[in-house]
Amino acid sequence: MNFLRIIRHLFIGQMTIKCALPAASLARIEQAIKQSEMNHDGEILFAVEASLNLVSLLKKQSARERAIDIFSLLRVWDTPHNNGVLIYLLHADQDVEIVADRGIDAKVDHKEWEKICQEMEVAFRKGQFEKGVLAAINTIDYQLKKHFPLASKGGGNVLPDRPVVL
Repeated sequence: MNFLRIIRHLFIGQMTIKCALPAASLARIEQAIKQSEMNHDGEILFAVEASLNLVSLLKKQSARERAIDIFSLLRVWDTPHNNGVLIYLLHADQDVEIVADRGIDAKVDHKEWEKICQEMEVAFRKGQFEKGVLAAINTIDYQLKKHFPLASKGGGNVLPDRPVVL
């Protein structure tokens, strides 16, 4: 059991998210997602969580496992072309996970998703949370334009563009 992780999660609250990603940053992230989704038929959702609860910590839930739970909870899989992409930040661990639905995941190598996560984590370690998220959105936008270009009918905007703070 990782006691340092448990302590870190218990003492990190919502205020840390407001410091790292203030309202103005969240608004710019929302605008970047809206802008991106005008270029392709994919969907991007950004979710950030300050920390895990004690039960999750005692079960040793990883950021990846939590991201998959959030992917399901927020219905990122519920897109016409199975091309929703969740960017999940577990702030207490400074851990980023990308969960992509099967339509886009089949077309993008796992190493590419991992590279995006690593680049975000580097930016986060420098305290550049907004910059890291915006760069990730830009890279994901490129992949979605490449594999799911905007069709004449389009898939419609089925996921919220506003970042989800859990």
